[in-house]
This record gives sequence, structure tokens and C-alpha cells, in this order.
Amino acid sequence: MTTPPSKAGTKGVPRAARERQVLDVATEEFGRRGYEATTVAAVATRVGVTKPLLHHYFGSKQDLYLACLNPVGDQLLHAVRTAMTGPASAAQSTAVTGPASAAQSTAVTGPASVGQPTALRVLHALFSALDGQREAWFVLYDTTLPPDSDAARRAAYYRRAIDDLAATGTADLLRATGSSDPLDADALAYAWRGLCTALVRWWVSHPDESPEAMAQRCARLFAAGRTLLTEASE
Repeated sequence: MTTPPSKAGTKGVPRAARERQVLDVATEEFGRRGYEATTVAAVATRVGVTKPLLHHYFGSKQDLYLACLNPVGDQLLHAVRTAMTGPASAAQSTAVTGPASAAQSTAVTGPASVGQPTALRVLHALFSALDGQREAWFVLYDTTLPPDSDAARRAAYYRRAIDDLAATGTADLLRATGSSDPLDADALAYAWRGLCTALVRWWVSHPDESPEAMAQRCARLFAAGRTLLTEASE
């Protein structure tokens, strides 16, 4: 969802509200263009403030990126972690190809997630967390961050934390199907991240799709995949 440009100036706008506006626009810019191609000047122009004022509020470009990244990383990590702490039956956990995860609280995903297979609960949690600012996923998974920078290190921290949860889930799922090969779990965790990224990218280009509609679409796709795999093995 594109944030419209603001009228120039900050008169009558409380600093907290202006900072929130800057973060919304900057998150969208970093998510769409990547760190390397995003400029502080472009963010300032869209918000309708001067570049010096934006530097006064947030500091450097890297500081601005970190101010966008930290809430995004915290929110996504919380969504995944919460989804993996609720109860789920073994049948549900093995019904879908994806990391074993658990019920997301209705405060995050809503009642539509109740009764879903665990992988779908995690996806629903991610879609709900990203609703309203879908590009935020690509703030975290930005391939243009400067190597060895604070920005790259902080993004890597969140990625590792989410990947560790996915690795735990995929290992549990594969054990339930009789596989104990750690490389199978590693490959599935890697595929899971790619799947999430591909789904969010598709979702960005289809703004009318709600988190609930996306979760339902994923359920249909997973069911079709299971049918194909079952037929192929017969």
C-alpha cells in the first residue's frame, strides 16, 4: 500500500506523528527499492520535510534503516514464535509440507487461523503481521545491505532467529515422517524461506488479497501439492 506524499512543512504536526510518517514511508522505500537504491532525500521529499530535518530526527541513512528494521524484525519474530508455541495435533503437523509450527493467538491472526495445519498458521501469522505494509518483509530480507555494517548484522540477527525457528519446525516435521537426515531439514528450512518470500512478493502485487484470503489460497495450493505427490507415489 503506497503512502501518499505529504504537504511540505511540519507546522501543526507533532514530532511523534511526523516520525511515524517518516518510518512508514522509509519502510516502504527500503522494502521496494532496497537499501542501496533508497536515499534519505527521496524519503524526505515523499514525507514533505527537509533532508536536514530528517537527519535531525533519525541520523544517518543506516540509522533510519535500523529504525525501520527493528520493529519489523520484532513483529515478524514474535508472530512466528507465537504461532509455534500453541497446541497442534501430530496429524495437523504432518498434513502440510512446511515447518511444524503452532496456533497463532487470535489477537494476531484472528479466529480464521484456529484449526489450520501448523504451517498455514505460521503463514497466516506472517500475513497478518505484514498487513498494511507488505514491503516490510523485504526490509528484513534485503540483499543490498553493506557488508559488515550494523544494518547487515542486525538484519542477520533477525533472519537467524526466524531461520532457527524454521529449522526446529522442519526437523520435527521430518522426524514425524520418519526422516532423520539433518540435510533434509536444512533443505526444507531453506525452501520454506524461499516460499514465504515468493508468496509475500505475489501478495504485494495483489493488494486486494487479505491475510485470510492468502491463508486460504495457501491451503488450496498445499492441498493440490499433496494430491500431486500422492498420485506420483502410487
